Amino acid sequence: MKVQVLNLDGSNGAGDIELSDDVFGIAPRADILHRVVTWQLEKRRGIARATRERSEVARTGKKFGNQKGGGTARHGDRAAPVFIGGGKAHGARRREFNPSLNKKVRALGLKMALSAKAQNGLVVVDSLDGVEAKTKALMGQFGKAGWNGKVLVIDGDAVNESFARAAGNLVGVNVMPAVGANVYDILKHDTLVLTRAAVEKLEARFNG
Repeated sequence: MKVQVLNLDGSNGAGDIELSDDVFGIAPRADILHRVVTWQLEKRRGIARATRERSEVARTGKKFGNQKGGGTARHGDRAAPVFIGGGKAHGARRREFNPSLNKKVRALGLKMALSAKAQNGLVVVDSLDGVEAKTKALMGQFGKAGWNGKVLVIDGDAVNESFARAAGNLVGVNVMPAVGANVYDILKHDTLVLTRAAVEKLEARFNG
């Protein structure tokens, strides 16, 4: 699949680039994408902490008072839930959200997400070099290119520092290196911008 390389202002760049059909030419499947996105969001969740119940609080185990004759309830120890500092009755249980997903399914999901953007919403630029570290200037270039909505820009090994600084205050624009490419972020954005280096890294990621 050949794609025209563009500049950041939307004008035609130097030549075109050949995208691998094994990475950018797969027919997307909603069930695979759903599994990978669900797995990603579950992995983000922290551990749900448990509350301490009657057997877990640090209170004396001595019987509170006499069984009869005291004129009050027949309490046992101070760990009862009715006392301040006592255990929680029917407390929350510890839960860990750490689902597993086969590596092949994860890789297939990323390929399908890239392929979905290749059909509609993929832009390939030569590089992010030469960008002035000014938000207003970068916003003007994006306006000329017509990249509205949410834009995800993926670079090679490391993101160009000037570009990252300029894009830092742009609402809806996110930047990441190729190693951080993931299904959720790709699908969440309207436009996916890849540099030549990012394309090489992503293709090598699956071919290696």
